[in-house]
Amino acid sequence: MTAVAASTASTTPAAAGYIGRIPVRNLWLLMLYASDLFRSGGNKAVALEDNPDDLPDLVAELLAHAVEERRRRRLSLGYYVRDEVLNRVRGRIDVLRTERHQLLSRGLVACRFDELSIDTPRNRFVRAALESIARVVSRKDLVHRCRALANGMKAMGVSGQAPTRAQMSADRFGRNDAEDRFMVAAAQLAFDLALPTEASGANLLVLPDREVAWVRRLFERAVGGFYAVTLSPQGWKVKCGATLGWQIEERTEGIDRILPSMRTDIVLDHPARGRRIVIDTKFNAIVTSGWYREETLRSGYVYQIYAYLRSQVGQGDPMADTASGLLLHPAVGETVDETVVIQGQQVRFATVDLAAGAGEVRQQLLKMVGDG
Repeated sequence: MTAVAASTASTTPAAAGYIGRIPVRNLWLLMLYASDLFRSGGNKAVALEDNPDDLPDLVAELLAHAVEERRRRRLSLGYYVRDEVLNRVRGRIDVLRTERHQLLSRGLVACRFDELSIDTPRNRFVRAALESIARVVSRKDLVHRCRALANGMKAMGVSGQAPTRAQMSADRFGRNDAEDRFMVAAAQLAFDLALPTEASGANLLVLPDREVAWVRRLFERAVGGFYAVTLSPQGWKVKCGATLGWQIEERTEGIDRILPSMRTDIVLDHPARGRRIVIDTKFNAIVTSGWYREETLRSGYVYQIYAYLRSQVGQGDPMADTASGLLLHPAVGETVDETVVIQGQQVRFATVDLAAGAGEVRQQLLKMVGDG
């Protein structure tokens, strides 16, 4: 896929729409695979996977149900720091502010204290997700249900500004609020699903670099999430973002500052079978034009996967000595699946057709590791 293109935009969500040449429903499918909801959803996640065209409606139902359940048991409360001028001491005294404004002469004192509130970043995030997904779903009753729940949370006091995704990444679940985990995971996916809602148009335009980078990262996370859920029950261990070390025998003082590290996208280990598959995901065409032939594999990618494999050989790890590599690209209406054995280690170059149906995408991914 030499370029990902965007169709002319429409504000009307459509499962048959496209972002470039990729069907929106398959972007939704990738978002599901990349989400915490898929990892923690169990049988519910399988139902979502089987119906990618209805994914926004299904996620909205899960989110609405989770919010209703939490409301029955009371939404989680949280503490936030509050600064206020009072006529009695509460919490800690802000001495500087009290002196600066000469508050004691008026019988007042500046205090800073913790206050328990329902207006937490987590609850505000969920409320905003309900409002966001309501603009994407197709069923009118579900639109009304999501908006009613969002308005109900506002009436309960969840009225502050929604936190950013970066701020939510710092949110930690304690022992007493673990029940919020599924609700927040559904909210995160609901936000993601509201992003690509373009319908197919007559013209194809090149996506801005920002959107290409977003889909590239999405593809990597989706592949890792899919394998983590589907292969773990079969004895596989899935590591995403693993760092490999060089076999260094000697070094100069400054080499550590400039020697690049090796960070793999995904590593699959099956200790019982003695198998290791090192996967590197890319987001461009698997082949390009060469000097003396029309198509050739990208040499830099071949060198990269070769370094990942050969740099780990001979360190006492039998799985590393026999590990195989997989260079995985997305494609549209194209299939490439070729293998070569180099110095006793297999390297596979393959594509996943993102224009295919959900079931076929699943089977293609499973086929890559011999479990299809």
